[in-house]
Amino acid sequence: MTVDFSKNSDGLVPAIIQDAITKNVLMLGYMNAAALKQTNDTQKVTFYSRSKKRLWTKGEESGHFLDLVSISIDCDQDTILVQVTPNGPTCHKGTDSCWNTPNKATYGFLSSLEATISQRVAGGSLETSYVSSLFEKGINKIAQKVGEEAVEVVIEAMDNNDTLFLEESSDLMFHYLILLKAKGFTLDDVVKNLEKRQ
Repeated sequence: MTVDFSKNSDGLVPAIIQDAITKNVLMLGYMNAAALKQTNDTQKVTFYSRSKKRLWTKGEESGHFLDLVSISIDCDQDTILVQVTPNGPTCHKGTDSCWNTPNKATYGFLSSLEATISQRVAGGSLETSYVSSLFEKGINKIAQKVGEEAVEVVIEAMDNNDTLFLEESSDLMFHYLILLKAKGFTLDDVVKNLEKRQ
């Protein structure tokens, strides 16, 4: 599929820049045919700068290049999605993205659950928060709970009750996140360790 640069009178199309690993959107630039070709040729993301009126490779001054991973074109052939590996901050103001958001991986609901666990540990009442009360009992009790839940998952895996298997799997995941917190780690640490093994 090719890009239709003729849709705009200036021959430019939007180029959305996304981190290939975290999937966070880092910036928006514009490309013409020459910028797209140079990006492909050099494997460094190049835009057409509307202010400089010339091709501009991101990082040519700062050294914070965007290494090309892949390019996709949308269904109307007039927008480009560029997946990259950033070398340093993307925004000229020194932030990870042009929206001043950190470029860190998130895992949807699991990241939200991690944040809730952290909040409960930091300020939960022992009487009302299960997580706080478990932390109060110490690392051995937390680890024991993970072991108990793992055994229950194994038992349910050998049975035919999918509902109970999913319930026990959820309990195991929840307690595992608590154990990670107790050990000073996050889900992101586990993912990075798995990536090293790939």
